[in-house]
This record gives sequence, structure tokens and C-alpha cells, in this order.
Amino acid sequence: MTRSARRPRRMVQVAGAGAAALLALSACSSSSGSPKTAESAAAPSPKPSGTVTVFAAASLKESFTTLGKQFEKEHPGTKVSFNFGGSDTLAASITGGAPADVFAAASPKTMAIVSDKRDTTAAPVTFARNQLEIATLPGNPDKVSSLKDLTGSGLKVVLCDKTVPCGAAAQKALAASGLKLTPVSYEQDVKSALTKVELKEADAAVVYRTDVKAAGDKVRGVEFPESAEAVNDYPIAPLKDAPNPETAKAFIALVTSAEGRKVLAEAGFLQP
Repeated sequence: MTRSARRPRRMVQVAGAGAAALLALSACSSSSGSPKTAESAAAPSPKPSGTVTVFAAASLKESFTTLGKQFEKEHPGTKVSFNFGGSDTLAASITGGAPADVFAAASPKTMAIVSDKRDTTAAPVTFARNQLEIATLPGNPDKVSSLKDLTGSGLKVVLCDKTVPCGAAAQKALAASGLKLTPVSYEQDVKSALTKVELKEADAAVVYRTDVKAAGDKVRGVEFPESAEAVNDYPIAPLKDAPNPETAKAFIALVTSAEGRKVLAEAGFLQP
């Protein structure tokens, strides 16, 4: 009776000691692992530094220049270097190996020239949209009030090249209205088309509303309903083999932020 009564108590004591040992080992394991986890979670992302090179559509010149200055102010020690031009020309340069960190195009089609070749490291994001407008001479001496008026004889009209987003959009608007227009010249980017009117080398040009706004009193803008049929989306993406990938991400974050969209809206861009 005495022996049988003591055995269960001894077994309980042994079992209790084993459980305590397991708990102690578990506590040691947790305490030794937690500092590493906390350390890795608290590790800060690299701060933007150095020069970030941005290839951007010509129509983004004013708004991106403003955003570039803002970025440099927010991140002392950084510099934003821009290459503005026709989106198709910029895309060809990128796929040809030109060193750049970011590409902002005036249409998904021109962005696809780069992304289809896997020259981007993330999916392009649409950050703005743009609509066409007619730019005429100051005061609109030829009384242009519609897209159809541009087909009148004796009127010198300039369009962007058909391979450029603004030119492709113009062709789409003309097709939507059933009109045919033979310009005096096709320009390689929207700024070149606008300059023809500013220099009075042309009577009118089909450009973006943002470019008309940027030109101020150098031209007169005329809206036309067919432009709603040819609104361009503007995508942006970081590039493969970017010399400064971390700063590229930070610049794209600014462009797509509420702060960036405010600057774009003030320039006349539509929300994405």
C-alpha cells in the first residue's frame, strides 16, 4: 500500500520537471530569436541619394520640372536629371541601352515598347491622363472653332507625327469625326508642334491642353468635342539596370502621390 501510494506522486514530480524544462527551452528559443526579427523589421530603407535620370514625354516638361525641384528639396543631396522628348524616341533609346532610371510615357502603347522587352522592373502605373486641344495664333484670327475648321483651304496646320502619342490621338479624333487633314508638317513631339504656332510658322496645331496652358498668351486654345474620343493615359515605371533604383522608386512615389497629382492637375492633366 505504501509503495503503490508513493509511485504516482514521484511520476507527477518527474513529469512536472520535464514540463518546466520544456517551457524554459521554449522561452530561451523565443528570446534568442526575437531580437533578430525586430532588428530586421526595424531596418530602414536606403535613403534617396545621388542622381536619378528620368526619361519623360515632352508634354510633362513643366509639371515634372516642378516635381523634380520638389523632390530635390525633400531629399537633400539628390538630383533629378530629365530627358524630355517624343515617347517613341525615348522608348527606342531605352531599349537601345541608354542609361535611365525611370520612364514616363504619354501612352500605354509607347510604354509597351519598353515593358514588352522586360526592360521595366515593375508593372507600369497610370499616373495622369491628357486631352487634346487646338492651339491657334493669339486672338484666334482665323476664327477656328472646331476640328472641321482646320480642314479649310489656306490654313497652315501642324500635327504631331503619327508615331508619337499626341499624333496618334489626333488621328483618332479625326477618324471619330470622319475628317481628313493634311498638315503642312508632322512634328516629332508636341512641343515642336506648338512652337510652330508660337513662332507664327503655322496657323494652328493639334496639341495637348496642358501644352496650351503652359504656353500662356502665346497661343489661344480651342476645345473640340472629338478630343473626348482620344484621351491618353500616362504610365510610369522603373527601369531594369537602373543606375539608381532606390531613388527611382522614391521619385515615382512622389509622382503618384496626392502631392504629385496636385501638381499635375494644376498643369491641366486629368486624374488617372
